[in-house]
Amino acid sequence: MAKSTLLLLLLSILYITSTANSSAIASSSSFIKASCRATTYPALCVQSLSAYATSIQSSPRQLIQTALAVSLDRAQSTKTYMYRLTKFRGVKPRERAAIKDCLEEIGDTVDRLTKSVNELKNINGRTRGQDFQWHMSNVETWMSAALTDETTCTDGFGGKALNGKLKTSVRAKIADVAHVTSNALALINKFAASKN
Repeated sequence: MAKSTLLLLLLSILYITSTANSSAIASSSSFIKASCRATTYPALCVQSLSAYATSIQSSPRQLIQTALAVSLDRAQSTKTYMYRLTKFRGVKPRERAAIKDCLEEIGDTVDRLTKSVNELKNINGRTRGQDFQWHMSNVETWMSAALTDETTCTDGFGGKALNGKLKTSVRAKIADVAHVTSNALALINKFAASKN
């Protein structure tokens, strides 16, 4: 009798804990969806941030840090991809030149996003007024410059001279980075405006 009572109690506790966790994740997911409405690519925003719902919870600060981290991760992955393309044989000279230029631009993107991540770390709960605005302005400036770098990279693959799978592949990779960066910047702009 005591064993069955203990088992019933244990199962009840597990059920309550599970329900509470499910409720917290649902709340976090709703927060992410609502926040992503302010972005240019809301579906991508939700898709890229939902995996981090438990760490984001309902924290605007954690949301922007995560969005920026996702952007940086994708930029680093794209930089690695571009570097590997420079090693391919059989790439036309014009394509190789565009790849090298793009690699330099995406390298600049990684640098600017890294600076932005570090700048956000300088903002704490006590950072207010002009100090807060100065840090946020730096982040917004670097992220805008990162978007320009990504556009410059894509422009290098313009024209009919560069057609085919390589162009399509590079443009898709860069577009993905640009879209998550654009989303992160929109969330950061919203966060900065909410603190004014």
